This record gives sequence, C-alpha cells and structure tokens, in this order.
Amino acid sequence: MLDKDTLALLCGALASMERELADLPAFSPPRVDADGLAIVLNDVAARLAGDDPFFHPLYAAQMQQPPHAVARLAYALALWTNPNNHAPAGGRASVRMEREAVARIAGMVGWDRFAGHLCGGGTIANTEALWVASRTHPGVIVASEESHYSHARMSGVLGLPFETIATDRALRIDGEALAARLARGGVGTVVATIGSTAAGAVDALPPLLSLRERHGFRLHLDAAYGGYFGLADNLSQATRATFALLAQADSIVIDPHKHGLQPYGVSCVLFRDPADGRHFRDIRSPCALGDDDLPAHETGFECSRPGASAVALWATMRLLPPVAHGEFAAMLRAARAAAVALHARLAADDRFIAPIEPDLDMVVWTVRAADARDASALALDVRGECAKRDLHLSLAELPSRLFGDAAFCEDRERTIGLRATLMKADHAAWVEAIYAAVRDATDVAVSRRRRFSSEAPAGATKTRPSRVANRRLGAP
Repeated sequence: MLDKDTLALLCGALASMERELADLPAFSPPRVDADGLAIVLNDVAARLAGDDPFFHPLYAAQMQQPPHAVARLAYALALWTNPNNHAPAGGRASVRMEREAVARIAGMVGWDRFAGHLCGGGTIANTEALWVASRTHPGVIVASEESHYSHARMSGVLGLPFETIATDRALRIDGEALAARLARGGVGTVVATIGSTAAGAVDALPPLLSLRERHGFRLHLDAAYGGYFGLADNLSQATRATFALLAQADSIVIDPHKHGLQPYGVSCVLFRDPADGRHFRDIRSPCALGDDDLPAHETGFECSRPGASAVALWATMRLLPPVAHGEFAAMLRAARAAAVALHARLAADDRFIAPIEPDLDMVVWTVRAADARDASALALDVRGECAKRDLHLSLAELPSRLFGDAAFCEDRERTIGLRATLMKADHAAWVEAIYAAVRDATDVAVSRRRRFSSEAPAGATKTRPSRVANRRLGAP
C-alpha cells in the first residue's frame, strides 16, 4: 500500500545532482552510524504506523492525503542542499522555482499580473491578506459564521475588528444579512469562503461583487481548501458561476498542501494589484539582499522558509499542470463525483438526513433522531462504530436548523453531524464500501441506543450515551 518503487528514482536524481557538482573540491560527508540510524528509523516507522491511515481511501476524516510521488521525491531531493527561500542568496534555484510555481497558480485563477508568494500554511497566508487589506481598506473585517476560525483569531492578533455574518440554508454567507451589515457602514473587508472546512460550502460571488460595487469594500477569498476546483468540469451551475469570477477578487489564498498534492505545509497568497507586494518588499533584512540577476524576494511575514516546498510544488505542476481537462483536473473531478454519489446514497436512506448537496468533495449528514441532542449522541457513536470497520470519518458541528424543524432545534442551536472528506481520486471507487460501513455502523449504534433506553429501570436517571461517547472518542 505504501509506494516504495519510486525510491530508486530518488537515488538516480541524487547521482545526477552530484554530477552537476563535480567541479567542487572533493569532500566526504560526515559518517553516519548506519546501525543506529536503522534502529531509530524503525522506531519512527512504528510510531507513524499508530496514526490513522491517512493514505487509504477508507480515511475520509480530516483534509489530509499523501503528497504525490513527484512532490515527495522532489522535496526529499531538495533536502540534500536544504535551500532557504527567505532570499535569493538562500536558494537561487528554489526561489526561481517558487516564482514560477506561484505564477502557475495565479494563471489558474486568471491573473498574469499580480503579487504573491508561498507561505507555511493557510493561516499565515490569510493573515497576510488581512494585514494588507487593513492598509488599503481600513475598517471591520467580516466573514460568514462558517468561515475558518483563524480569521477571527488572526484579526485579534493583528488588532483588527472582526464580525461574522449569518449563513443561509446551504451554509453560504447570507447576502441579505451582509447587505444589512454593510448598510450600517464601517466594513473594510469581506472574506468569502471558497470551500468551508465544515462542509466544503462555497460562498456565492455574484451577489458579493454586486455589493462591492455599491459599498466599495475589499474582497478577499479564502480558497485554501477549494481553490483548485475551478479546474473540475462537474461542479454545479451555481458553484461554477462563482469559480468563473475568482479573478475579480482583490486577494486570494490557495493551499497546495490540500488538493495540490503537496507535503505540509505550503500555501499561496495572491494579490490582484501588483502594488500590494510593496507591503512585503518594504520588510528587508540587511543580510538578505538580492543578487544582480535576481531581485530581492517578496517573502511576507515569514523569514526562513523551506525551499523544498517550492521545489516540490514546481515539480508537481511540471508533471501535472493545473489546467482544465488534464490529469490533475481529472483527480478533482473524481473527488467531486465521489461526494455527489455518497450524498445521493445517504439522502435516499431514511436513516439519515443529508441536507446539503456538496459544492465540492465534502458530505455532511446526521442520523435521523428526535432532537439535536440525540442526533449528536448518535453521530459520536456512529463514528466510533465506523472506525471499528476501518472507516475514518470526522465530526462537524452545524446549525441544527439544517436537520430538523423547530422542535428538533429546541435543545441545541448546533448539532454534531458526520462528515466525509472525499478528496482522494481513489474515493470514487470506494463510495459503496464507505456507504455500507456507515449503514452498518448506524444500525449497530441505533440498536444499542434503543436497547439502553428499554433496559433502564422505570424512573431511573439515564446516563446519556453522548457523554460516554465523548470520553471514548475524545470529542469536545
């Protein structure tokens, strides 16, 4: 199950790189204790084997998948020199590769003139975008209630005011609620989420762009999760309409370490106006000046940054160009098709409530129950039963109104549901196996809950299974 065949390619590439360095004076690297190294590596392997099997199609919990072989090998190859992309002097080749890779991502969005660079992750990338926004459009930053929690957190770090806007039944930012907030004034930046982390929801851009025409705010797109899906040709009409408008945003963040098949951590922040790059180029190190043939590098908040990330990304896009109808786009199409198929199976099954058709490749649902509390308890139990069947799902806390009427929502405003993240192309072939495991696990959990209720003595206070499940599964 773990690719080992490509390791021979790494040895060949190392030999090729060594030949390029043949003009250097002879040098012998420090000796390594091979026996000791083997012991430690085997210990590491044993530790890592204790993780969930992130590489397997039955892993559909968090937004994790292994990097493509070309990314893994190119990253490893770069570690033999360990370039630092803080400035050209730290890695002339990897800095050039970063610029070319970032330009490919910008081209995918539709920009040929822009500012941008790689970051260590989506949190840093979004923070940089908000920081620039605060300088060009001072005021309150607003995002939907389903936006990533890091926007509120990092706005606080930056000392910027932040507010949330209600979402609609599809978990997209509510246009009417946003319009009402804009009418009160004081908003400088609106963050649109292009693939929420809870459900993969894509905020609709057409109404947001209309509101920008009237109110003049800055529009930032957090497309850390969903940014690549503009290449997929099987999106819904509404989602397709949003991806067709990405180029009209003022800034955008896309994470190659999610759907871009890269190792953690690498994100890309892009600004439509090339002049926005001045905010970063003004931050200079006296010991990291540019070379004559390679001007000073735009590095953002981070100083030392792994050149290996840029090398891996460049190599991946060289092998799998991010273009429509290519091999890479086919992977996104397969992931989206898997989500649509699983949602259809769940929605047609009376055991479940699957209220949201997936915008991208995430599916959320809950077990049909009398109220939000019982549904939440069952979700915890079902996740545990699925794990016994080697199916790994995650939990998502969503508005209770999605799953039931007013009576269902009385005890809790939010319900814990189940989420499947089907971001691997292989997931398309495993939909029936995933559905069967969910179905069987649900039958066991529901039967156990009924038995527990029927066996409790009359008048006795029943210990809720949700509390037991919380302790067992480590849930909040």
